Amino acid sequence: MKQDARSVARELRDREPLFHRPEHGTTRADFEAMTVPDYWEVGASGSIYDRQACLDELESRYADPTYDPLAGLEVGDFAVREAGGGAWLATYRLRQGVRNSRRVSVWRGTADGWVLVYHQGTVIS
Repeated sequence: MKQDARSVARELRDREPLFHRPEHGTTRADFEAMTVPDYWEVGASGSIYDRQACLDELESRYADPTYDPLAGLEVGDFAVREAGGGAWLATYRLRQGVRNSRRVSVWRGTADGWVLVYHQGTVIS
């Protein structure tokens, strides 16, 4: 089924920045459900993280009752582009305090909703 770019943009904008939207879940099981089994990412540091490392870090963050996943985050320049095979590329600028980065996420639409395939952050200032 062909998806409309505007509706996909709304849906994915509601999910980014990834793992920072408590309304989509805050448990390890939630994060497992929103990622493909071979998910991986390249952090803004340039380091590569596999799914297990990401899930471990997320579980640790959300275990802290003072953790505010959206504190100091500002998203701009959000755009999506269809990549084929049910995959969509979401790009945006993320401001975290004084650090700015460009972000890219690859999402796949499934019968059960959106799942994350890949993510990368690149510091720009």
